[in-house]
Amino acid sequence: MEATQGHSKACCNVPPAVSKGYSPKGKYIDLSGGMKCYTTGPSHATTAIFIIYDIFGFSDQAIQGADILAHADSSHQYQVFMPDFFLGKPLSHADYPPDTEEKQQRVGAFFGGPANPPETAKKVPQLVKEIGEKFSGIQKWASLGMCWGGKIVSLTAQPGTSFSAAAEVHPAMVDPNDAKGIKIPLCMLASKDEDDEAVKSFEKELTVPKHVETFNDQVHGWMAARGDLTDEKVKKEYERGYQILLDFYHKHL
Repeated sequence: MEATQGHSKACCNVPPAVSKGYSPKGKYIDLSGGMKCYTTGPSHATTAIFIIYDIFGFSDQAIQGADILAHADSSHQYQVFMPDFFLGKPLSHADYPPDTEEKQQRVGAFFGGPANPPETAKKVPQLVKEIGEKFSGIQKWASLGMCWGGKIVSLTAQPGTSFSAAAEVHPAMVDPNDAKGIKIPLCMLASKDEDDEAVKSFEKELTVPKHVETFNDQVHGWMAARGDLTDEKVKKEYERGYQILLDFYHKHL
């Protein structure tokens, strides 16, 4: 299933992704509660993107994606912020997929604790406010959620949101009921591993400008921690995914 609503011709060129040994362009800042936050992009940019990473935390692929969004296009510049919701204790790659009872227990405890979606969503407005106070030139915000973070984006794009546009890549826990309340333009890039009917139903319920597309040959997480950028096909689709995100943000911010 592919859809092109809200998608215009790409207006910038995403740089080639680095397969191994990526060197971040940004830095880490401190937020309240002992939370670290990766930030990248020109300090004079007045539009910011708030990234909610996946359950594996600060991966090289997610950090590189943040840098791409911040630096790919000099005519549309963004400050990008990616807080460490898990306070340095993300889920271990060894626990995924949860194919044993022990792994299932650990993953269940993780989603019921530090990765609880409604509780995490409650933290987002305050974090946006805090970052905005530290970087007072920001006038407009967008959001991006990866996997687990996609659910948080859906929950924080409802009435009263502080975001002007949102995006979800290989989103987890896709719920068409969330789509009914979304009030801002939304881009969803799904993988072959998401429930296709749920994605279609989610798209159908959206009443806002949208771009919904499924990358049928990519696994859940290809634009984040599970993306094997040494594989040329994955690398190409990783780059194309970020190109689509940039194009969407350029159009709606």
